[in-house]
Amino acid sequence: MSGGLLVAGTTSDAGKSVVTAGICRWLVRQGVKVAPFKAQNMSLNSFVTREGAEIGRAQAMQAQAARVEPTALMNPVLLKPGGDRSSQVVLMGRPVGEMSARGYHGGRQEKLLSTVVDCLEQLRGTYDAVICEGAGSPAEINLRRTDIVNMGIARAARFPVVVVGDIDRGGVFASFFGTTALLAPEDQELIAGYLVNKFRGDVSLLEPGLDMLRDLTGRPTYGVLPFAHGLGIDEEDGMGVPPARTQLRARGSVSLRGTVRESAVAPPHGEDILRVAVCAVPLMSNFTDVDALAAEPGVVVRFVDRAEELADADLVIVPGTRGTVKALAWLRERGLADALRRRAAEGRPVLGICGGYQILGEHIEDEVESRAGQVDALGLLPVRVRFDREKTLARPAGEALGAPVEGYEIHHGVADVRGGEPFLTDGRGTPLDGCRSGAVWGTHWHGSLESDAFRRRFLAETARLTGRRFVPAPDTCFAALREEQLDRLGDLIEEHADTDALWRLIESGAPAGLPFIPPGAPAAPATPAKECI
Repeated sequence: MSGGLLVAGTTSDAGKSVVTAGICRWLVRQGVKVAPFKAQNMSLNSFVTREGAEIGRAQAMQAQAARVEPTALMNPVLLKPGGDRSSQVVLMGRPVGEMSARGYHGGRQEKLLSTVVDCLEQLRGTYDAVICEGAGSPAEINLRRTDIVNMGIARAARFPVVVVGDIDRGGVFASFFGTTALLAPEDQELIAGYLVNKFRGDVSLLEPGLDMLRDLTGRPTYGVLPFAHGLGIDEEDGMGVPPARTQLRARGSVSLRGTVRESAVAPPHGEDILRVAVCAVPLMSNFTDVDALAAEPGVVVRFVDRAEELADADLVIVPGTRGTVKALAWLRERGLADALRRRAAEGRPVLGICGGYQILGEHIEDEVESRAGQVDALGLLPVRVRFDREKTLARPAGEALGAPVEGYEIHHGVADVRGGEPFLTDGRGTPLDGCRSGAVWGTHWHGSLESDAFRRRFLAETARLTGRRFVPAPDTCFAALREEQLDRLGDLIEEHADTDALWRLIESGAPAGLPFIPPGAPAAPATPAKECI
């Protein structure tokens, strides 16, 4: 086998990320050496690979599903929104500048096609199969000329395409048909069929519609995946929209745009629960940092945007953000800044992560991200921050609260710590990152709470400071829980998709003679795709 497949979607959030991960896990369980690939990703949820490259967290999660180490080859282009009109462009894991949407789609995107095709060729030379994820919809006819992530890459690789539709939203048959009918004949040749996602109810009631869809398009449906709770995996977050004000309980998790996907609710291990409030700052990044807290029995996590919602919280987290100065202003406008100051004065726990850590400091000097110059921060930690044009990308490890801890860093801010207690050290007392002042902690390290022993000690310290009779469960293993979720994705594919047919597509490509569905794409100039082997 030396083939691949593109998983496209009728819309954003149709389930492309989870289906791609599920196919990767199913294939690797069959002994296939498989890799994920997404040519271009737009997300503030990112990850740092072992070689120090920044990629989308969804691709890192898919690599874990495939049981391989994530690399920049799997996500060569990452766009990190800084607002509605511009994004930081990260190429092969390194930032190369800011660009408006018009500028990107006006020419830069087309020039990147050869880069993403080269990355895909390298993966195909190393792995038995490459499962590609598309973006948005392949039928965005206004962007087809510059497309490098949907039909552009499918055409270049001659990969068959399976289109995923979210039936829970409604209109899935029209979406499947319309997506196909708006594509050019050369693109339609690669649309092999469809996959229904998030179905609730009796599949037999859906089957007549699937038969009619096949009659209309000449293409089969390769499976109907049931709506599954508890699949809180690392997905994209689109334009960085802050999560909705939601609540989740133990064994639940935060995922795309704060959607709560709960599984079984675990009771507290001790007598009390612990309440965690996460400030839903603008352009929130890596909100997956709190997933590990949500996995703890007896820990309740919610996103908040009003000062009064901090009153009953045992721990408040100020998370990372792509707009630190903007988030600081937002906290002040909503009264959350004053509430955080009161908490600190009362000795009630506050944790700042990355941009949140910078916000808790004394002042910020920013001529890079916001270009606002020197801005007074909240003054809760003895830290001064200066934004550097070079981005720090690292995978550090150390010790905190007497327990080993690992994380990853993605930030322009450089912290000058001028007091307080060391937070993250090398295990011999030498400070590595962050600091603590009273009940306020701050660190640049994302993902630190995924270190089980450290998380348990941090929660125990939080309970001590708040007087809660909360006891961390001794056996919660976040890595094992994540593996269970990835296995569930593989199970969904294996049990509810036509895996024999998917295998044939991956191995042999799209079937010959697929019918053209009119009207096809409107006439527009197109850039020929580079063929790859």
